[in-house]
Amino acid sequence: MSSYFHYDLQSLRLFIVVAELGSLTKAAERTSLTLGAVSKRIADLERSAGCTLLLRQPRGVELTGAGKGLLAHARQVVERVNRMATEMSDYATGVRGHVRMWANTSAIVQFLPVDVRMFLTDNPSVKISLEERLSGDIIAAVRNGEADIGIFADNVPALGIEKAVYRRDKLVLLVPNGHPLSTKQSVSFVDTLDYEYVGLNEGSSLLARLLAAAFSAEQTLKVRIQVSSFDGICRMIEQGLGIGVLPEAAVRNEILAAGLRQVQLLDDWADRTLFIGTRSIEALSPEATRLFNFMSGRTNA
Repeated sequence: MSSYFHYDLQSLRLFIVVAELGSLTKAAERTSLTLGAVSKRIADLERSAGCTLLLRQPRGVELTGAGKGLLAHARQVVERVNRMATEMSDYATGVRGHVRMWANTSAIVQFLPVDVRMFLTDNPSVKISLEERLSGDIIAAVRNGEADIGIFADNVPALGIEKAVYRRDKLVLLVPNGHPLSTKQSVSFVDTLDYEYVGLNEGSSLLARLLAAAFSAEQTLKVRIQVSSFDGICRMIEQGLGIGVLPEAAVRNEILAAGLRQVQLLDDWADRTLFIGTRSIEALSPEATRLFNFMSGRTNA
């Protein structure tokens, strides 16, 4: 039990540097310490742990199994301490709460800029750290406490998450002018599968939805090009490299003016729900609770 009290923060930070560089010498250079000081801190860590953390090799060091375990914990400890320092700094400068929110591309492109602005207008002392991620990653981050609040698509499992409806949106087909489908007002998804698609990268909930719909129709989605953003999809379609499916609110007037055509999808799955979720509403800070309640009330906005 006594060893528990000997894991000092600086040694953990140094251990992370040694592990990432794979060298005591390089770690000494990076941290402006002597090689002897680095070796002593690592030896002290090993005494506290009661086991060997590094294997000294002719060309550097290699983590043992225990070293890999300590590295994972050390990174979490340092990240939490850095977060604590940031939040304390925020309080010192007048910020009264810091909320970490992750959201998928659809939410950020369509709704969040306006919603966040409206919330912060009424809550100027709150700080929101917003990150754009894939829905699956968002749910994992909320579940493990890396994010306080997440906004994600309805077709991604969200076990262990308390959720509410954030917004509803509609998916539409985007094609270049002159395409065989450009003269149609609406179309069934199955009737588009003869053509090549421009899609989002693997892991996106939108791509998963299209692949599932094609599978249900016992056909194949012909993905010619994959990109990381809706803007990328539009640019590729504009060059005649395929057709694509986007949220309707993401198809701005300037996109249509660039020579693209929006076609309605008749399929039920084209009407989507975006959820807002958290690990535990009761465990949220007062600021995060206000943000969650505000966002969950935006369904009909």
